[in-house]
Amino acid sequence: MTTINREHLGNLIAQEEARFLTLHPKSGELFQKAKEVMPGGVPMSWMAKWPGAYPIFVDSAQGARFTDVDGHEYVDLCLGDTGSMTGHSPKATVEAINSQLKRGLTAMLPTEDAVIVASELARRFGLPLWQFTVTATDANRHVIRYSRLITERSKIIVIDKCYHGSVDETFATLDDAGNTIKRPGNLGAPVDLAETTRVVEFNNLAAMEAALAHGDVAAILMEPAMTNIGIVLPDDGYLKGVGELAKKYGTIWIIDETHTISVGPGGMTALYGLQPDVLTIGKAIAGGIPTGTFGMTQEVAARIKAKVERELIDTGGIGSTLAGNALSLAAMRATLTQVLTDEAFARMVKLGSLWCDGVDAAIKEFDLPWSCSRLGARGEYLFQPTAPKTGREAADAGDFELEQYVHLRLLNDGFLITPFHNMALVSPDTTESDITAHTAAFRAMCADLVSA
Repeated sequence: MTTINREHLGNLIAQEEARFLTLHPKSGELFQKAKEVMPGGVPMSWMAKWPGAYPIFVDSAQGARFTDVDGHEYVDLCLGDTGSMTGHSPKATVEAINSQLKRGLTAMLPTEDAVIVASELARRFGLPLWQFTVTATDANRHVIRYSRLITERSKIIVIDKCYHGSVDETFATLDDAGNTIKRPGNLGAPVDLAETTRVVEFNNLAAMEAALAHGDVAAILMEPAMTNIGIVLPDDGYLKGVGELAKKYGTIWIIDETHTISVGPGGMTALYGLQPDVLTIGKAIAGGIPTGTFGMTQEVAARIKAKVERELIDTGGIGSTLAGNALSLAAMRATLTQVLTDEAFARMVKLGSLWCDGVDAAIKEFDLPWSCSRLGARGEYLFQPTAPKTGREAADAGDFELEQYVHLRLLNDGFLITPFHNMALVSPDTTESDITAHTAAFRAMCADLVSA
């Protein structure tokens, strides 16, 4: 297979960095002003990870495209890292938001939309009872608390190299000896992660059972396919095996579908016929308006009710003032019933496969030691020849220098992919011509990469 010439790669990076500066002078001017009022010149620290001398500043976004302040238009295959999987500002969601703006944003009381949204979520995912939060992170935090409450156990199992928002318990990993430790970059951990968390590898049922056998695990929190370290797909029978182990050991099984909803309207839970105790999701379901939600079985709800006193229901660390606000529920209703429909998913998944076909073709043509994984409307390539089976394997396939080049080259060519890895997502507004254009740009990038 082709070996990347690192000196040649360095020269290519220098060329793209120079091209970036030429293309984005107004973003550069704004960045200089931004550094005076924001650490690193960005409103959130992770925005500093974008390739180039500075992040490009967005002027407007609509559908599957956005325009920067220098007037350049891009095919957006990042889509807010799923937050705008609907496409930017979908018409039905915008109309619902505009209508609700005139009728009130939040009142700490339910609206009719809450009933409709909860009913639709129940239809899609098969869990009958739902609660709403401000983010998917909040949803995960809340269900962890509930799980500890009803099981009277302390530990949470997570998957090595997982991501579930900024939930403290999930920033743990395995060292070479198999011990639970904090992940590199974990800032200000309140306690030793080994006190709260037990980490297991994805696709390893034996390790899962060994972790559960201690008898102290309140919940298993996991994505049905890993998506934030590179796409890692489940082996046949793995997910149902986890569900069976959770039931055997009296542990709450929580599935986080925030990213894996890319496979279809009911996520992998519906696609695989899974039966979790609790399901969490956020981001895309309100068209970009911040929101989260979690569903539960009747049994879990009854166990919670038996332990929660109404007099103290507002002091238990569950919920926030803006949770379930009228604006987010109006956005969710429109998004779920008119934008992320069954028909839209069928088209998105088809185009997602087409994107992966184009990437696979270029990888094969230039004999690159890479592979591409598929997850419905989502696709991602890793810098190893075979698809990973675990989070550790996916992490070890990372190549930050090469990744920065690929992202910067595609950005300069008018395509945005997710900044933290090589992932693309298709929206209902993405067109076949958008995918074809990306295939051509990706192929040209690969050709230049191996030309040394």
